[in-house]
Amino acid sequence: MNMSSKKRIAAVAITIAALSLGSIGVASAHDKGSAKGVAKSAAHEANRAANKAAHDAQHAAREALVATTIGVDAATIKTRLAAGETLAAIAGAKKDALIAALVTFQTKEIDARVTAGTMTAAQATAKKAELTAHVTAKVNAVGGKGMGPKGDKGHRGDKAPKGPKPPKGPRP
Repeated sequence: MNMSSKKRIAAVAITIAALSLGSIGVASAHDKGSAKGVAKSAAHEANRAANKAAHDAQHAAREALVATTIGVDAATIKTRLAAGETLAAIAGAKKDALIAALVTFQTKEIDARVTAGTMTAAQATAKKAELTAHVTAKVNAVGGKGMGPKGDKGHRGDKAPKGPKPPKGPRP
């Protein structure tokens, strides 16, 4: 073997060693980030589950409040809301008592958010100022407040439904 062949073999060996060590370093760095990512993901999922549990508990408390205030069981209320009645119609003469109970319930939630630091006092004051009108509108709306189907999700424009896309091909 001549000298240039030995140099080539040495260069190839060094290149292979460098690439191997580089791959090991990248894999090692990936594994370190991966453990951190798994921990973040687990913390995120735990936080999400806690928030969902709190939301579900709040929803159940609101349903129970409505049912006890108007003297009708929750299943009947849901059925009547699904049929297109409003909470005001279901409550009948107890409509004003229902609105007052829901305003009190929401006021307590707002106060709890201020205490928890997730809402400022100024934001709370603004929300409370419009709370009675907001609750009254929800009670009078078809679908009610959090007890049954939400009905139409709102205006989405006058767009035609999307159909299949035209096949891709050469353009004229």
